Amino acid sequence: VQLQASGGGSVQAGDSLRLSCAASGRTITYSMGWFRQAPGKAREFVSCLSPSGLTKNYADSVKGRFTISRDNAKNTVYLQMHSLKPEDAAVYYCAADGGVSGYCSTYDNGYLLWGPGTQVTVSS
Repeated sequence: VQLQASGGGSVQAGDSLRLSCAASGRTITYSMGWFRQAPGKAREFVSCLSPSGLTKNYADSVKGRFTISRDNAKNTVYLQMHSLKPEDAAVYYCAADGGVSGYCSTYDNGYLLWGPGTQVTVSS
């Protein structure tokens, strides 16, 4: 499986963006995660989705504003981001790993497959 994230851009605080992570293979059997890394900071967990789609986890900082979803027919996972804040600015990465049906990891070492990131810039 190869991953390609897209959808980043430069927006104003309060705006929305939808990131996409297209997979070359079938994502239905993979847990999918979104992570982000701001300049000078460690990579941090944002959200993840279990293979079954039944489990979704979010970082506290994005709960209520971000939504993760998948379209199995398109082999694509999305991260819908609303009410963006300047502190959301980062390079966003999607990741995948074969996993347990109802589980997804909130740690980056829980994922073997990573795609190149997409930049999100939020100005105040």
